[in-house]
Amino acid sequence: MGNPIVFLILAGVAIVAAIMMVTSRNAVYSALWLVLNFSAIAIFYLLLNAPFIAMVQITVYAGAIMVLFLFVIMLLGAEQLRGVTAAIGGERWQQVLAVFSGLLLLGTMGILVFQGMGDGGDTAVTINSSPAALGVRLFEVYTFPFELTGILLLAAMIGVAIFSFKKKKKEES
Repeated sequence: MGNPIVFLILAGVAIVAAIMMVTSRNAVYSALWLVLNFSAIAIFYLLLNAPFIAMVQITVYAGAIMVLFLFVIMLLGAEQLRGVTAAIGGERWQQVLAVFSGLLLLGTMGILVFQGMGDGGDTAVTINSSPAALGVRLFEVYTFPFELTGILLLAAMIGVAIFSFKKKKKEES
């Protein structure tokens, strides 16, 4: 897979970026932390010898999707979070559920890591990650989810257009 030290450094960067994204009170800063997280994930893909997926991660997620997020944030004027309770002063049941979910996730990850430390004699399956093989797989096996994602993105764009139209109409009157 690559150098474990590089993996640990990237894992730390990805985790810190994810935490900063969630805890940031400015939506623009939160989106920029998400770009850093997407970039770290793209480097993970490079470590796994999947350069095409890494470039798709950078161009589609860190590029196009983040531009769309920033466009919506700026269009709606939601740069600063207003009226949102802080995580420390939030509902008690939400805090308990978050701690329980985090412990469940860490426990599951620990079990999977320790199961994988066994004999170590298994070889990894080689996957054809070329763009042609990925395209054939995407359009033959995953046609419905691919089309559903396109419809979801279209609905999101229509929603943004409706919100901006209502906001402009309210400002004119």
